[in-house]
Amino acid sequence: MRTLTAATTLAVLFSSAALAATPASADSSRILPVKQTGDIVVDGVHQQVFVSDPSNGKIVVTDYAGNVVKQLTTNLSGVFGLELSADSGTLYAAVRDLDAIAVIDTATDTESTRYPVGDKPLSVALAGGKLWFGYGGDAAGNLGSVDLTGEQHEVTLDQDGSWYSAPVLDAAPGSDTLVAGQLGMSPAEVASYDVSSGTAAKLASTREAGSNLGDLQVTPDGKDVVVASGAPYYHQVFKTADLDEDGKYVSTAYPNSVAVAPNGTVAGGSFAWYDPDVFVFKPGSSEAVRTYDFPNTGSSSGADTLAAAGLAWAPDGSRLFAVTYNSEGVYSLREFDAPTKAATTVTVDAPATATRAKKLTVKGTVTSKAALPTGAKVTVTRTDLDSPGGKALTPVTVKADGTYSFTDTPPAGGKVKYTVAYAGDDDHTAGKASDTVDVSRAKPTLSINNNGKVYSYGKDVKFTAHLGTTYKNRTVEIWADPFGSDKPNKLVKSGKVNSDGNLSVVLDLKRDTKVTAKFAGDARYQPRSVTSTVGAKVSVSTSVSRHYKTKSTWGHTYYFFHKSKNPLVTTEMPYYPGRQQKFEFQVYYQGTWYAGDSEYFGMGSDGVSQVEITGNHSEDIGWRFRVRSSYINGSSGDTVNSTTHGAWKYLTFTS
Repeated sequence: MRTLTAATTLAVLFSSAALAATPASADSSRILPVKQTGDIVVDGVHQQVFVSDPSNGKIVVTDYAGNVVKQLTTNLSGVFGLELSADSGTLYAAVRDLDAIAVIDTATDTESTRYPVGDKPLSVALAGGKLWFGYGGDAAGNLGSVDLTGEQHEVTLDQDGSWYSAPVLDAAPGSDTLVAGQLGMSPAEVASYDVSSGTAAKLASTREAGSNLGDLQVTPDGKDVVVASGAPYYHQVFKTADLDEDGKYVSTAYPNSVAVAPNGTVAGGSFAWYDPDVFVFKPGSSEAVRTYDFPNTGSSSGADTLAAAGLAWAPDGSRLFAVTYNSEGVYSLREFDAPTKAATTVTVDAPATATRAKKLTVKGTVTSKAALPTGAKVTVTRTDLDSPGGKALTPVTVKADGTYSFTDTPPAGGKVKYTVAYAGDDDHTAGKASDTVDVSRAKPTLSINNNGKVYSYGKDVKFTAHLGTTYKNRTVEIWADPFGSDKPNKLVKSGKVNSDGNLSVVLDLKRDTKVTAKFAGDARYQPRSVTSTVGAKVSVSTSVSRHYKTKSTWGHTYYFFHKSKNPLVTTEMPYYPGRQQKFEFQVYYQGTWYAGDSEYFGMGSDGVSQVEITGNHSEDIGWRFRVRSSYINGSSGDTVNSTTHGAWKYLTFTS
């Protein structure tokens, strides 16, 4: 089982300066290459973690961050219980399937020797100067020991054959009291032994340790043993001397793991899908100062769960390690930094809206399961458009009831964030929270000219944006968005306005265009944009052919055609997919032009459309006609230009 030896404690003390110089790491998690876990121990001297995997017959070695540094796989079938030597130089591992205890050098993580012992050893523990082990199959549980001082490492078996199967063992560092428990039985049996003489003399036993024992650990002073059984739904405590009840640690249903730090801090874990999984208790307190709730990395509705006997402390108490698994059978090693510190929760409540340059009040709470120090202060940072990197305000003292409040006069408008932070202390984690206020800003004057005007095709038009009074920002952007999905909205000018507040740009208009002036805002004036939509006509060119002469008459230039010729009217305008020209035909009678049926004709990809006027032109002799080609917004197949009419062309027929 997991114990902290006196030598390990000294090693931790000697290395504390170096450890203190290393910044605290954040909680971490790494996947473990295992199918099952039996035990976990932490080597503080070499800062490595050992996890046994009885299914794969191996021991996985990781660093403190959970990164796998080595896997021991040779002759370790069924390896389960682990124990570190007093100087953390040796790891003892109970190898059930090979009836042996493997001895591993922790400096090199290689096996140095092994002790053949009794049938199916399950657990190992150092007590009374010997290495004790629980062994035996069903109906054959027993205790044995290995003399580590003799050259032959003599093995002594059959020291208590009252166990149904191999019991799990634990002892306090340097203690002469050994505690054993029967895993998975109901009721769970726990017994204590005096091993000072070299043999196991039973002190007491109890069947009041709940049901389905998952783990047990003796406190560093050797006076108590903390038990994790599936029921009752808390972690029981018994005196090792007589196994009378000596308190409890309130956790949750199905306790399955326990680890006790060198200073007596207890971590109790449970198989809990929907509740916190690990509870941390200060020495002498039955109320958890910290809890951990594992995330769900699997596919079921329940979160990841704690493996039985899956908790272990770093010897200096700075970290707690937990072995977890999900619904897919994936195991992880989780490392929790500063687990003995009570979690600190900070809340911030700022008004939703406020007026710039007017005083506002921010309030909140700083709470923890452990009382905050008297006079504890929080830092306050205001982040706004004037101070995007944050500006520190005067620290605020937290009241005895955990509340605080402060006033501030925001100099800048827009989104103003107040961040309140507690730095933490020896007993509390750091905590931080923030809230945002929407602070008012004035509406600036912004305009852009030419709205509603229509220009000829290709006209160069000057657009001028005008910006009124602002605080610091005098930059305006002008965007042009030509009609039609094939032309993107484009920034055509960006810059500071002149002394009159104006910024101008000249655009070559070939389509209807929405021109937008944008002001991004500043600390006192809100963002604003205004638009000007202008029209751009198309260019329409109409020509007539196959005539035999032209003549200025009746107030216009007429094209004269022989009755045997069909006039050909050619129209050109800028191409656009699907575009059509509207072709109109009119006849003159007794002083009035009368319209015939107009018709739309498609434009070719070259922007050309030709219409031939057919018929019995003998009947048209002496009559006057006129034709016109036009682009009609919407009716001509698109809406990217403004309606444009071409010039009338006049014609008549002769014999």
